[in-house]
Amino acid sequence: MNTPLLDALHSPADLRALPVADLPRVAEELRAFLLDSVAHTGGHLSSNLGSVELTLALHYVFDTPHDRIVWDVGHQSYAHKILTGRRAAMSGLRQSGGIAGFPRRQESEYDAFGTGHSSTSISAALGMTEAFRQTGSARRAVAVIGDGAMTAGMAFEALNNAGATDLPLLVVLNDNDMSISPNVGALSTYLARLMSGRFYAAARRAGEKVLSVAPPIRELARRAEEHMKGMVMPGTLFEEFGFNYIGPIDGHDLDVLLETLRNIKQLSGPQFLHVVTRKGKGYEPAEANPCLYHGVSRFDPAQGIAESSGGKPTYTRIFGDWLCDMAAADARLVGITPAMREGSGLVRFSQTYPKRYHDVGIAEQHALTYAAGLACEGVKPVVAIYSTFLQRAYDQLVHDIALQNLPVMLAIDRAGLVGADGPTHAGSFDLSFLRCIPNMLIAAPSDENECRRLLTTAFLHNGPSAVRYPRGSGVGAVLEPGLEPLAIGKGIVRRRGHDIALIAFGSLVHPALRAAEQLDASVADMRFVKPLDLDLLRELALRHSLLVTLEENAIAGGAGSAVAEALTAMGFAIPLLHLGLPDRFIEHGDPAQMLADCGLDAAGIETRIRARYVLQQRTMMPIAQER
Repeated sequence: MNTPLLDALHSPADLRALPVADLPRVAEELRAFLLDSVAHTGGHLSSNLGSVELTLALHYVFDTPHDRIVWDVGHQSYAHKILTGRRAAMSGLRQSGGIAGFPRRQESEYDAFGTGHSSTSISAALGMTEAFRQTGSARRAVAVIGDGAMTAGMAFEALNNAGATDLPLLVVLNDNDMSISPNVGALSTYLARLMSGRFYAAARRAGEKVLSVAPPIRELARRAEEHMKGMVMPGTLFEEFGFNYIGPIDGHDLDVLLETLRNIKQLSGPQFLHVVTRKGKGYEPAEANPCLYHGVSRFDPAQGIAESSGGKPTYTRIFGDWLCDMAAADARLVGITPAMREGSGLVRFSQTYPKRYHDVGIAEQHALTYAAGLACEGVKPVVAIYSTFLQRAYDQLVHDIALQNLPVMLAIDRAGLVGADGPTHAGSFDLSFLRCIPNMLIAAPSDENECRRLLTTAFLHNGPSAVRYPRGSGVGAVLEPGLEPLAIGKGIVRRRGHDIALIAFGSLVHPALRAAEQLDASVADMRFVKPLDLDLLRELALRHSLLVTLEENAIAGGAGSAVAEALTAMGFAIPLLHLGLPDRFIEHGDPAQMLADCGLDAAGIETRIRARYVLQQRTMMPIAQER
């Protein structure tokens, strides 16, 4: 029995020492290891199975880490991690203390650029290429971007910038959303080999020199070449950006990949290589249903993943069901997503109301301004968006929606910590960056029923609004039918106690209630971050000697800061303790443990309040707010 080749590969240098004939076997072993590893840890599967050969070819042809590979989003970088010395560490992927599910510069010298959000690779790789030019280095940078990420404006901004230079940037489009018929595939593969070769490049330069004396003939030749390319490949657009377009080629054919990449490495100027791959390659269930196997929990590869599971409904599902119910009640409602139909719970809505469903691609900025345009003409848009992705459309929220006071509703999923996806996907800042915007209504439900009712409240509001809710399931509240709104800016006291009042927002209301039982403290479910319930705050300040704010958001500028500002404006000088996410990026891990590490579970809340309350009684003086 042959010794596995993968066992001897500890770096790309080891890979480059192998003969080309061994690479298909490495690909087979790598794919098998990926399937087994991700089945044990969870993570992104389909995209990684589809990029095995491309990863091998890039590391084989380019001198990494001297040359740089920038992975867009980075959810397809597991093979890259394995080949760059982190094979053993894959057992701790996305777990506390383990390696991240995305590239991180502090994790490895082979991770050229930290990613997690889409469409950044071309900009970053272009910056690196320019830095190499300025330092006189012959190093190369390669951006690997998927067809989904190419829907974002930032990618085209970078293409536009790069095409105006003579820098030897290589952009690899990993296209896993189309297939090539055998005949067209063979022809395009032949042309890709031809047009990436030095003979073609030299002949083209010579032809341009000869024809330069006769501009009309040169223009005719250019048009003829473009017409020939346009008949067999979608490269005209990228040629217009100033790139030399090559492809599409089969991204699972190592011979073609290696020859084409070697040829491109010899060319000057911006190069664009179009590679076609298949998501889930090598694992039949993932090939048949790549969306289901995009991001997975632990599973048995022999059994596969069930299409649905029982248990408590998630907040995402609560939103999706509410959206369909509200759409049935109000014909003005439309749903918008920036390429997150499954993740944001819009599958049922898209099937039930296809003409009122709009997936705008990975284009968060466009999503918000598109919604603003709809709202201008009497339509009621609901934008379903992750908190972390809303950050990418901040100017559009301020300038196009809030400034014009348009009734656009944001349904903000993944608010707070998100577990294994880590800091790139955590919704740690939305309360801070939303509450400073005039005209905004901001709500944070504490359970499933509040979520439904606050979604209705926000939708009926005649101005910009946001409802933020966490990842995962709620507390198990029995859902009540209907679409009853709540009074805007009014909270509720969930528990009456003495001396200490816990002013809680959203997901921390129930941990606060458990801590309050041990402290005999009052608990207020504020429901709204903006506007705040000033009457309730006044009552709590008058009846208690210590106020504690709790939020699953950065303390800096968050809901607790809003409470402090409101109390100061009302003339209160009562001691305050702010509990929330600390002023650092929270690493990936188990969600419950992450909250506990931040002192935001019931035990941590109780411990921190007891320490503060005892200290306050000893000093008999107000204490500086905890940060």
